[in-house]
Amino acid sequence: MAVLEPRDTGVADTCESPGPSSEETVLGRAYRALSVGIVSVVLLIAFEATAVGTAMPVAARELGGVSLYAFAFSGYFTTSLFGMVLAGQWSDRRGPLGALSSGIGAFAAGLVVAGTAQDMWVFILGRAVQGLGGGLVIVALYVVVGRAYPERLRPAIMAAFAACWVVPSVVGPLAAGAVTERLGWRWVFLGIPVLVLLPLGLALPQIRRRAGGAVHSGSGGAEGPDGSRGSGGSVGDSSLGRRRIRLALGISFGAGLLQYGAQDLRPLSVLPIAAGVALLVPAALGLLPRGTWRAARGLPSVVLLRGVAAGAFISAESFVPLMLVTERGLSPTLAGFSLAAGGGTWALGSWVQARAKVAPYRERLTTVGMVLAAGAIAAAPSVLIHSVPAWTVAVAWGFGCFGMGLVISSTSVLLLQLSAPEEAGANSAALQISDGLSNVLLLAAGGAAFAALGGGSVAHTATTAGGSSHPAAFAAVFLPMAGVALFGAWVTTRLHERRP
Repeated sequence: MAVLEPRDTGVADTCESPGPSSEETVLGRAYRALSVGIVSVVLLIAFEATAVGTAMPVAARELGGVSLYAFAFSGYFTTSLFGMVLAGQWSDRRGPLGALSSGIGAFAAGLVVAGTAQDMWVFILGRAVQGLGGGLVIVALYVVVGRAYPERLRPAIMAAFAACWVVPSVVGPLAAGAVTERLGWRWVFLGIPVLVLLPLGLALPQIRRRAGGAVHSGSGGAEGPDGSRGSGGSVGDSSLGRRRIRLALGISFGAGLLQYGAQDLRPLSVLPIAAGVALLVPAALGLLPRGTWRAARGLPSVVLLRGVAAGAFISAESFVPLMLVTERGLSPTLAGFSLAAGGGTWALGSWVQARAKVAPYRERLTTVGMVLAAGAIAAAPSVLIHSVPAWTVAVAWGFGCFGMGLVISSTSVLLLQLSAPEEAGANSAALQISDGLSNVLLLAAGGAAFAALGGGSVAHTATTAGGSSHPAAFAAVFLPMAGVALFGAWVTTRLHERRP
């Protein structure tokens, strides 16, 4: 869950822009304004992502929508799936400037809608608008990096993107908790839109100069997962663009219907669930590499692992602050701070997997990472036992985030290793779709289990040490997600083709 998934650095080479000199850096005179601008955008998105988890339990309770708690997260991911595909088509035809500026505008508008909502469904609508903007932004930023920076500078700017998540992971929960307790949860959402003006003013002129315009047809085509030419091919191929937009709409609407039906399990719920499956399954099969669902060796398993890892971990993480606030009586600040150490350990895991000495053992690293993630998810509900210290979650989550740093970065590296140059763009898109789709599906499943076991009626005040409100509802979220993460550990054994 994370918007810029988030710590991913899998960028396809779309267009080479030579730098002014071989000694130029990302903070040199030629690139300084652009670098500061786009890194500031990522920093604000990262701060929002970490702050929302702190304010969400209070917002859901005040709006009377705890039973719809999972929707506030999955609604974001649902619309971001469509935004990713739309941004790819838009950037290829007209350049990334329009997609990026529109995405930031939609993201800010969604924050305003959520921050002024008087009803939980309006709040969820605001989150959905945010998701559309986030999907536009992530793809547009990747295109900007590919076009505006020479190849030798791209690792540095992507490292800066990853570093943007460390400080917000520590400061975000503390700041959001303080704002929530002193000014109210609404200001966590309403305070961010104003801050996007400075990075936009710095970045947009540079993007227009360095990365504007459509991709030239001679830049190489990318074969999509369905065998069609991808966004790197002829920008005049409107039939392919329309088909991918239809598939993206199918995924978004299908996922939304599936979530809606699963959230309120009644006999009539079978209708939206069936319609959602009918839309989602063929669309996903058309956008992901063939063999993904059966964990075929090589690229399909890499794409599947990305979805399994991100979906299980982010879905579980979404319920950690709510569990600590309602079951252990922690303040929103302390509940959010329980996740703070994860930003640093995630970055540490990413750094470890990037070392040349461990490269031959990448498959084993991903296995270790998934086992650590599964252990952290399984350990989190132990705090439902009041004799277990609440800080147990913070320690467990630190280890889990270290494992995720190993896994998420490794999937990006493996994807590019297994992709021909002309396929890198389409395969990178498939990786992001797997990430977002799994978040939607697993959040929907977790939200349905949470609501079915009475989680929607958790007390508005913290329970006493002598009892708890609905511990089974939280256990029904965390323990299945730990099982999904263990399944991911098995998938890590299939990341390479079997040698003769």
